[in-house]
Amino acid sequence: MKRREIFKSLLAAVAGLHLCVASSVVMAADPIVIGLPLNQTGPVGVVDHEDHLNGTMLAIEEINAAGGVLGRQIEYKVVDTDLLSPEGTQAAFQKLVDEKVHAFSSPFVLIPTPAMDASAAYGAPHMSGDTKIDAIKHFQSDPARYSNFFHLDPPEVNYGVGFIPFLDALKASGKWKPINNKIHLVQGQIGYNQRISEATIKAIEDSNGRWVLAGVSDIQSPVQDWGPTIQDIHKHGAGVIMLNHWVAAAYAAFTSQYPANPLQGTLIYMQYGPSQPEFLDIAGAGAEGYIWSTVLGVYNDEQGAEFRAKYKKRFPGTMGLVYTGMGYDTVYMLKNAWEAVGDPNNFKAVNEYIRDHNYRGVNGWYKLDNDCHCTPAYPDEVDDIEKGMAHLFFQVQDGEHKIIAPDPLVEAEFRPAPWMQ
Repeated sequence: MKRREIFKSLLAAVAGLHLCVASSVVMAADPIVIGLPLNQTGPVGVVDHEDHLNGTMLAIEEINAAGGVLGRQIEYKVVDTDLLSPEGTQAAFQKLVDEKVHAFSSPFVLIPTPAMDASAAYGAPHMSGDTKIDAIKHFQSDPARYSNFFHLDPPEVNYGVGFIPFLDALKASGKWKPINNKIHLVQGQIGYNQRISEATIKAIEDSNGRWVLAGVSDIQSPVQDWGPTIQDIHKHGAGVIMLNHWVAAAYAAFTSQYPANPLQGTLIYMQYGPSQPEFLDIAGAGAEGYIWSTVLGVYNDEQGAEFRAKYKKRFPGTMGLVYTGMGYDTVYMLKNAWEAVGDPNNFKAVNEYIRDHNYRGVNGWYKLDNDCHCTPAYPDEVDDIEKGMAHLFFQVQDGEHKIIAPDPLVEAEFRPAPWMQ
């Protein structure tokens, strides 16, 4: 009986050990989940959000193929997000909280405050490409509460801040001789566009007369008929037109209508929207010569070119040049933080690591160790490209986007557009 009892005790101990080991294996195999609040069905933002998803997927596939993070695979959870209402935005983030995700990766929301409030209460890293000064100000209103929020790119005001220096440099290069020093501002009505307009007007005023504001024209989304705007372009006769919108399809509609009645010699700049794949897809040859910029974009240096090639192989077709890179970079930033901390559930330590460790991605440097948890823009805010993220200016040449500024990343020289000849 005694030997039988000892044998039973040994069996129980072995069984307990087996259960303990099995439990550890299961725990180690639990995935690390990135929550993606993405607009999949709404009227705006779908293309950018799809780009972000694709970039995220590419990074996850690479990391998982190499063994994952801390012996665990990364997964992503997509929640459809209504960008046009604060309630819809907050509901999407709350659903991801309920799913117990380990991080939020958000290309942008139109109303950032509800998203920030929902993620702050949970604490997981909130990696955002919102491009909004209002989001930064909300963070600064209570940095302790919003310590998990990271504004990965420079804010939208840099579109205005950086526009005048770009014009100055282009004029000084001798490659462009403006027909006059007037700038005509065509603006959308959402807060994002209004902040850009305000910064642009201030930059014009601060130019000490080098540039003057010819006039301001308002447009309402969706814009299909650009006839009234083109009439205003002729009315003001400015040498520079700044189209301050953000939707690629609307810009493509402009390229199909403007050639019928152009203002000869005018330089036309489109804020951000041509970065979206459908601009080239819809506009085709009509896109030739237009200039645009982004404060968050994929470089075409060695690192950026390698990413572009991988992305195009994985996702054939026209490539978006903004959130594809941000989605990809965000996953690797999180990977580094999770591996360094050793526990993806230790949100506080993960957030501190992200804040304290700069990261060089395909979109340039992410530098968040400052009082805004946001990356400064080069050359708008810092004088060294290694200290920030480049404000990239592109021109469509031969059906492709080519970087024409800033100097360290230039791919091609400026060419006069067809209507400028």
